[in-house]
Amino acid sequence: MNYMSSNTIAKGGGLPGLVDAHGRLITYLRVSVTDRCDLRCVYCMPKNMEFLPREDVLDLEELEQICTAFVRLGVRKIRFTGGEPLVRKNIQTLIGRLSPRKGDGLDEITLTTNGTLLAKYAEDLFRNGVCRVNVSLDTLNPELYETITRGGRIERVLEGLRVARDIGLSVKINALAMCGINDGEFNDLVEWCGLQGFDLTFIEAMPMGDIGACRVMAYMPVAEVKEQLAKRWTLSESRHNTGGPSQYLTVEETGCRVGFISPLSKNFCEGCNRVRLTCTGQLFLCLGQGDCVDLRSAVREGQNLEEAIRTAIEAKPVGHDFEYDLIGGEEFGRTERFMNLTGG
Repeated sequence: MNYMSSNTIAKGGGLPGLVDAHGRLITYLRVSVTDRCDLRCVYCMPKNMEFLPREDVLDLEELEQICTAFVRLGVRKIRFTGGEPLVRKNIQTLIGRLSPRKGDGLDEITLTTNGTLLAKYAEDLFRNGVCRVNVSLDTLNPELYETITRGGRIERVLEGLRVARDIGLSVKINALAMCGINDGEFNDLVEWCGLQGFDLTFIEAMPMGDIGACRVMAYMPVAEVKEQLAKRWTLSESRHNTGGPSQYLTVEETGCRVGFISPLSKNFCEGCNRVRLTCTGQLFLCLGQGDCVDLRSAVREGQNLEEAIRTAIEAKPVGHDFEYDLIGGEEFGRTERFMNLTGG
């Protein structure tokens, strides 16, 4: 496939932006501002998670410097993640400093959150330039939510979603598809999102970090989710594209969209347009690979940051090695780092 033909010219004079060795234009930066989280979701981390020392984490000025360099090099979308990004002190300040870049090549700033602090911070996020929030919500059952999150209260999330919607933030719900856990709720989630005016995306579980439990038996291809939904809902093709990997369909009965992210069953690596920066300044070029580039040192030692980024992008691998042995119950290609460090 000739990737250059589809999307490899950056905005501004037709000049190439950040193009990797496989011809893919990198326009999407995901930034984990903290590895800390106020929940302990069973598929994300072990119960007694050890978090990074605070001195290892980039300060807000360093994060701003790196993000700004990426925008100058052609990145059009920045998504802030965690851990839980809203537990990072003064994250709104960082977003506010980057918002003026939306008139200088940056199209949008978005945020992925578990929603527990959304009621408190939604107005600040909206005022500082966030246009959309993705909220992780795998179930509408309070008891199951508490089990999955190891003690979370769904009422806090639902209140946060209400506040976000009412002030004008666009909301998308992310639900991990888990066989035998929440697979009886998919239709309920579609119906509820339709009533709330939220889009919804189902995601396959990925082998990130040793969580001390078996993810394999709970793994569910999103194709099976789609088949289940098609028995109840009228699903039509949608041209909607958020710049990420989700493939959308429109639910005719509700008018909302439902998306499907299939990193294992039908990976989207050939069209990957994103890289991920951890809160420690490590730039991971692929979610499913361990190789990274240390941008923290580049910032703190006064190196040419843009040159370091360009050199890193050239080494972006063609794809990940994630795989499950559904019969043997084994994970292959599992990364040593947990999802909360990389930010998804």
